[in-house]
Amino acid sequence: MTEINDMTRLGRELNARPSPRKAPLIGVGALLVTLTNAVIFVLPPLLPIIQAQYGLATVSETTWLYTALTLAGGAGFILLPRVADVYGDRKASVIASAVLMLGALVSALGDSYGALLVGCALMGFGGAAQLLPLGFLRRNLAENGITVGVAVLVIATGIGIVVGMIGGGLVVEFLSLRSLFWILSAAFAASTLVSYVVIPRTPPAEPSGRIGALGTIWMVAWVAAILLALTQGLVWGNAALIPLVAGLVGGVAWVRVERRSKSAVFDVALLKSPFVTAACVCIALFASVNAAFLLLLSTYSQVLPEALAPADAYGLGLNALQTGLLMLPFAGMFLVGSVVADRPVSRGKGGTALMVGAAICAAGLAWMAVAHDQQWHYLVGAALMGFGCSIGYAAGFTMVQLAAPEEKAGMAAGVAGTAMAVGFAIGTALVSGVLSATVVQVPGTDIVVATEDLYGTGYWIAGVLAALVLLTVLVSRARTARRNRQSKPVQPVVSPK
Repeated sequence: MTEINDMTRLGRELNARPSPRKAPLIGVGALLVTLTNAVIFVLPPLLPIIQAQYGLATVSETTWLYTALTLAGGAGFILLPRVADVYGDRKASVIASAVLMLGALVSALGDSYGALLVGCALMGFGGAAQLLPLGFLRRNLAENGITVGVAVLVIATGIGIVVGMIGGGLVVEFLSLRSLFWILSAAFAASTLVSYVVIPRTPPAEPSGRIGALGTIWMVAWVAAILLALTQGLVWGNAALIPLVAGLVGGVAWVRVERRSKSAVFDVALLKSPFVTAACVCIALFASVNAAFLLLLSTYSQVLPEALAPADAYGLGLNALQTGLLMLPFAGMFLVGSVVADRPVSRGKGGTALMVGAAICAAGLAWMAVAHDQQWHYLVGAALMGFGCSIGYAAGFTMVQLAAPEEKAGMAAGVAGTAMAVGFAIGTALVSGVLSATVVQVPGTDIVVATEDLYGTGYWIAGVLAALVLLTVLVSRARTARRNRQSKPVQPVVSPK
C-alpha cells in the first residue's frame, strides 16, 4: 500500500511541475555529449606525443591510458545513469561533470604518466555524462524524448569528434599537452555550473531503486584482468596466465552472484527483452571496431619514416593536428549516419540497420587493410567507418531505449553505454597486442614501434569483429522466431463430421 501511495504522489508531482524549456535542456545535453566525446577522441592522436614526452618504451604501455579511460567509462556508464534514476537527473549530471573536471585537473597538475593514468580513469568515469541526456530528455520531452535524445547523442558525438581531434591537435601544436588539460578543466567547470542551473530538479524516476556499486567494481576488476592479459601477454609470457585465469574465474563468479542479487548491475528483465542483448553485443562490437580504427590510424600516421632504419621505414610523419584532420570525414559521415538510421529503426527494422552499419564498416576496414600508406587512403576509410559506426550506434541505443520503460531510462542507457565502453577497451587491447607482436627500435632512443605488416593484420582483425555483428543479428532473429513458434498456442484439431 505504501508503494502505491508513493507512486501516486510521484505521479502528482510529475504532473504538477512546470514543463522545462526545450531549447536550454537540449543545449546542455548537447554540451555534455560534445565535451565527453571530445575527451574520448582527443587522446588517440596524442598517444605518440605522450609516448615521446614521458619516455614510454612500448605501444601497450602508452595505450593503457586509453584502456583506463574506456574501462573506467564502463563503471560510469553503469553507475551514473542509475544515480539519475534513483537520485535525479540534476545530481547525476553535476557529479559527472565534477569528476571530469577533477580528472583534467589531476592530469594538468601532476604532469606525469602516473597522474595522466589516474586522470584518464577519472575522465573516463565522468565521460558517462554523454548518456545522461538520453534519460533527462526522455523524461522531460514526453513522446519525442527518445528520438530527440538519440539524435542529440549521435549528432553531438560527431561534433565532439571534431572538437577533440582538431581542437586537441591545435592546442598541443601551439601550446602544450599540459595546457590542453587546463582548458578541459575550465570547460568541465562550466558544464558543472550549466548542468546545475538548467537541468530541472525533479523527483527521482525510481526512488526505491538500488545502485549495484559493488557489482560494478567487481565487473570492472575482472574485465580489467582479462584485458591486462591480452595487452601484456607477449611481454609477460606465461605470467600473463595469472590475470587471465583470475579474470575468467572472477567473471564466472560475478555472473552467478548477479543472478541472485537484489541490486544487480543489469536488469535481467530488460536484457531478456527481444533484441536487447543482441543490440548491446552489437554496440560493443561497433565500439571495438571504432577503437581499433582510431588507434591504428593514429599510430601509423605519426611514425616518422626518416627516424627508422631504411629497411624498416614506414609512416606518414604527421603531427597530432594533421592526424585529426584525417578524421574529418569520420565526423562528417557520423552525422549523416544518425539521420539514415532513424527511420528504419522507428519502423522496427533496427536489426537491418545494424547489419547495414556493420557491412559498411567491414568494407572500410578491408579497404584500410590493403591501402593505408597514403593520406587519401585514410580519408576514404574514415568516411566509411564514420558512416557505418554511426548507423550501428544509433540503431543499438534506440533499440535498447525502446525496450525499457521511462523509469528505467537511465539503466537502459547504462546497459548500452557499458557495452560500448567494454567494446572500446577490448578493441584497444586487441590492437595493443597486435602492434606489440613484432617491433623495431627507433635508432638512438629506447622507443619501439610495430613493424609495418602488423597494421594490415590489425585492420583484418577489426573486420572480423564487424562481421560478428551480422552473425549476432542473424542468431538473435533465429532465436526470436523459435521462441515465437514455441509460444504460439496450438489450435485443437476438429475431426470433420
